[in-house]
Parts: sequence; structure tokens; C-alpha cells
Amino acid sequence: MGSITIRNLDEPLVQRLSVRAAHHGHSVEEEAHRILSAALTEQPEPAGNLADAIRRRFQPFGGVEVPDVAREPLRDPPGFE
Repeated sequence: MGSITIRNLDEPLVQRLSVRAAHHGHSVEEEAHRILSAALTEQPEPAGNLADAIRRRFQPFGGVEVPDVAREPLRDPPGFE
């Protein structure tokens, strides 16, 4: 088993870790171990399709009716002779 030393932690952070450890009934070292283990073992969500993410985000608001627009036939491309 490896061990690490973390230097220069801000005092408010150390205090919050101590309070959290006491709240959970652990030592500060055990609480830090649990926090690191949880953070490093969770699986990141796979990057998805941006269009699907946008669609899911706005789906609760309902769809939008887009009127048909009359289009002209395509023109012949210009000749460059």
C-alpha cells in the first residue's frame, strides 16, 4: 500500500475535512481515503452527441411548428467559359 503527504492545504479546507470526518465517525486520514477512493472509482459519463443533448434539454418545452416555405427551382450554374 502506498502513502502520500499533502502539503500546503488551506486551513479552512483542513477544518472542513475534520468536521466531515467527525460527522462520519472516521479519522481525518480515513475520510480523505474515502473521498479519494470515491472520486477516482466513479465512471465518467461518456461524451454524447451534442444534438441529442440539446434535444433532451429542450424536449420538455415541446416542439415548434415551422411553416413550409415556398422554394424556387434551382437555377442552372453559371458557365465560366
